[in-house]
Amino acid sequence: MTDHSITENWNLTGHNWAVDMLQKHIVRGTMRHAYLFAGAPGVGRRTLAVRFAQALNCASPFEAGVPCGVCRDCRQIESLKHADLTMVESESEGGILKVDQIREARKTLTLKPFQSSYRVALFLRFHEANDSAANALLKTLEEAPSYAVLILTADNPEQLLPTIVSRCEVLRLRPLPIDVVQKELEIRGLETGRAKLIAHISGGRMGYALRLTEDDSLLAQRDERLNDLLALLPASRVEKFSYADKLAKDKDAMRQTITFWLSYWRDVMLRAAQTETPLVNVDRNVEIEDIASRMDLAASRRVVSGLESALEKMDRNVNARMLAEVMLMDLPRV
Repeated sequence: MTDHSITENWNLTGHNWAVDMLQKHIVRGTMRHAYLFAGAPGVGRRTLAVRFAQALNCASPFEAGVPCGVCRDCRQIESLKHADLTMVESESEGGILKVDQIREARKTLTLKPFQSSYRVALFLRFHEANDSAANALLKTLEEAPSYAVLILTADNPEQLLPTIVSRCEVLRLRPLPIDVVQKELEIRGLETGRAKLIAHISGGRMGYALRLTEDDSLLAQRDERLNDLLALLPASRVEKFSYADKLAKDKDAMRQTITFWLSYWRDVMLRAAQTETPLVNVDRNVEIEDIASRMDLAASRRVVSGLESALEKMDRNVNARMLAEVMLMDLPRV
């Protein structure tokens, strides 16, 4: 992280308005005791939270609210190993954030900062909190000490208790334009074709785009799952039930599979609607156009709604095998 890059928008790509707002809170001493950074996974919620924590506790800022990125505090916060930083999240994405984790964080927050100005607590993917955990945090929000700043991240504020949302400053982060993500990936050394593909697949979510560049297996898994989808469209009931059985054995893989399929069918729906909106799965353009030409808009929209519903039900811990079977039987025979 160079001196120049950290001063430019906290070394973030996009979300300039959010950085500007948070920096002003620090400069003016008007920090809220709690913030909620909401947006799709991979949009940059966690990175913004870490940069905000650095800006709050940097030992040698370039100017008020602009962290240096290289001092001991900044480096420790970047690696999530700072004495005054607490991170709380479920064991895995799609898991459950439990009340005991909130209680542990509450104990930490009662202690005065050890080496910095503020104690910062990050509650990641807080939409995964169970009711007890959510209520426990509500008590903390009501009684947070002056030196504590709580930062929650979630897909959508509507997934949280209204009483929690009302006690937070809510920042809704939006995906970036595809060309902005592509340009950033090219600056980081990706060749144009690959940068374009990843930018489209990411849907403008810079964090997800970077994950795709760093882990080749994610793109390989996507290809495999989309090939499975095409094979399942004309498949027999027996074949679909067999695939459902295999899919339901790994909930994380199942969630990821539904996400890939949903992205694909949204593209089909866009083409069935004959819109000019750019596809996400640009490398699958020919087959998407072919499927869309054989389906009407209402049919493709039903598939999208079914997959969206399946994704929501996974977060509610429904029977994965039954869900997978219903989802596969609802696929059209194209």
